[in-house]
Amino acid sequence: MLNPGIEKDLPPIPAKRYFTIGEVSELCSVKPHVLRYWEQEFEQLKPVKRRGNRRYYQRGDVIMIRQIRSLLYEQGFTIGGARQQLEGEGAMDDVNRSQQIIRQVRMELEQVLHVLKR
Repeated sequence: MLNPGIEKDLPPIPAKRYFTIGEVSELCSVKPHVLRYWEQEFEQLKPVKRRGNRRYYQRGDVIMIRQIRSLLYEQGFTIGGARQQLEGEGAMDDVNRSQQIIRQVRMELEQVLHVLKR
């Protein structure tokens, strides 16, 4: 799961169903070619492909990419170590993802509340 400090450095995930590779690149601070490489290395990362092999990521994919980014860039894992870490989490992965989604929604609601109070 992402550290709270790392999560604050990244922009909030918009309430959309699908994200392009460019949008995910900006949301996760990772270049598109790195995202394509990670798709080959991490079986958990499978964006939907449509016309012309265009990738469309869902919210769960964006959260997984942020988790991979955290493991590799912040915690210092190798690709193999990060893969083992993600596979080892197994059942906890869904719980962690749900907790992160709840945190994200809470943050967005607090921002809306702040705007409404003005």
